Amino acid sequence: MLRYALPLALFVALIAFLAVGLTRDPTTVPSPLVGRQAPPFALPELRDPARTLTPADFAGKVVLLNVWGTWCVSCRQEHPLLVDLSRRKLVDIYGLNWKDDRAAAIRWLDQLGDPYVASGVDSAGNTAIDYGVYGAPETFVIDRRGVVAYKHIGPITPEVWRDTLEPLIRSLRDAPG
Repeated sequence: MLRYALPLALFVALIAFLAVGLTRDPTTVPSPLVGRQAPPFALPELRDPARTLTPADFAGKVVLLNVWGTWCVSCRQEHPLLVDLSRRKLVDIYGLNWKDDRAAAIRWLDQLGDPYVASGVDSAGNTAIDYGVYGAPETFVIDRRGVVAYKHIGPITPEVWRDTLEPLIRSLRDAPG
């Protein structure tokens, strides 16, 4: 009897794990940063390398930190939406230009529009590593206290903005203190 019960129990456990896995959204990757202080960095600004971009630049504001590169096809896909959000002043957007050529990045923004308050240049990729980035685009919502409230992997679409990011940003802005 025991020799049949053990394989049956293992089979039932395997089915349970598979059933739980099928109910999860495969595009959602939990970030250990959510709920924690955004990692510190000091990066030269894209347009003015003599200036430094740090998280202190967005202290006291709810912001998006968008990881992007000119080599990233999905970044080009989301870019018009970021430009629109910036023009409508819906949220301050900061860029993390990841492993890119500075001249190409400036040209790209000049041609397609620059939605960023400022972009830090992460040529070595160390800041992206600290933020757990493994692909671009990735976008972080950072609250007024400098805490990562959300991480979005992939391009921001109108649906992602409407259903997830905008309500979250609104609630963070309305939150006391």
